[in-house]
Amino acid sequence: MAALRKSLLQLVFSGAYLLRWNDKLRPVELVELDKQAHKMLTACLLWQESAAGLPRARRVAVAREIVEGGIFDYLYRLIITDIKPPVFYRIKENPEHFRQLTAHVLERLEPSVGPLGEFWLRLRRYHEGTDAPDADGTLARRTLEAAHMYASSWEFCLIRPLNTFDEEMEEIGESFRNRLNAFRDLAGMAAILDESDALARVANLCGRLRFQIRWTQAPRIPATSVLGHMFLVAVYAYFFSLKVGACPARACNNFFCGLLHDLPELLTRDIIAPVKTSVPSLPDIIRQYEQEELQRRIFQPLRRDGYGALADRLGYYLGMETGSEFDDAVIRDGRAEKVADFFELHERCNRDDLDPKDGMLIKVCDRLAAFMEAHSSIRNGLSASSMLEACIGLGQALQSSPLASCLGLDALLADFD
Repeated sequence: MAALRKSLLQLVFSGAYLLRWNDKLRPVELVELDKQAHKMLTACLLWQESAAGLPRARRVAVAREIVEGGIFDYLYRLIITDIKPPVFYRIKENPEHFRQLTAHVLERLEPSVGPLGEFWLRLRRYHEGTDAPDADGTLARRTLEAAHMYASSWEFCLIRPLNTFDEEMEEIGESFRNRLNAFRDLAGMAAILDESDALARVANLCGRLRFQIRWTQAPRIPATSVLGHMFLVAVYAYFFSLKVGACPARACNNFFCGLLHDLPELLTRDIIAPVKTSVPSLPDIIRQYEQEELQRRIFQPLRRDGYGALADRLGYYLGMETGSEFDDAVIRDGRAEKVADFFELHERCNRDDLDPKDGMLIKVCDRLAAFMEAHSSIRNGLSASSMLEACIGLGQALQSSPLASCLGLDALLADFD
């Protein structure tokens, strides 16, 4: 059984400290956590398009390859973050040098990731190249590479106007254009590169969530964004899915649900819990407004441009039919159906053919990510009373969760001082 420890949670969170483009003038801080979130959101859009005509089993297989490959790449990146891309590509050209670098990375990762068991073994095989990818694996890797290039080029477009004095910028821009064009044959990629297409607008909107900083009423280090928070929730949700033995479709759905759960905040901004609960009717008002704005700015444009299946899928992840993104649900007869709770979902619906997704588990991971944000800031010296209260409150909420026992939350939280 996969085991989650404090060191693993902190490793995943550490991407919030890693600055990107830190040798360039930047209008905002660009961090690895946000970039990985944007990459995986883009990969989700591309997966929906490229795997649309595949049988269910292959669709799920591609999704799993994308989710795990994305996490594998992220963990590798956390160790080699100081190596600039041109240098890294030169290292990859020399098999022996790349083998030595990978051995170093795996040695660094094993103490934190090793307890995940089979996941760790798959990560090793992925980076050591001992398993040649099949057709599904090749599609997944191309999807991840295309999404990586798009997310990185999105950042480049953000910094380019501020770095006209930098002689490297033209060469970097040309490299991005060539690399992105090489993926135009991938379903959905040409649309994402066309600014007038609804798919491109959704991908662009997702990237803008890095501008929304969470906990705006409390100073924090690091000041995580809504975008980065979504990625934390997604990765934690996938790890807990492995821990409880979720079927592959459910585990992948949980990753994408976590990755998308705060997407409405692009339209309403991050509203802190005390404000949401200050007026009894306010949560319902906010929810109604979010659904209206999601329809107007995301779902309707997608349907108009022929992406009805994608709109339906995003709606399922966001709980549009059941009422909340934190509802446990399955798909029956082509429609989302709410399930009573985690335990019924796990005992009766843990099958790929039902396309299950967790709600209660995602809520736990949402709180756990918030706990990590608060705890890390306190550890870094910013211990405002509101942050201390939030950290204590989140810890208590996690310990009192109905899922605390099966997820091992008491032992996990006991590791934190």
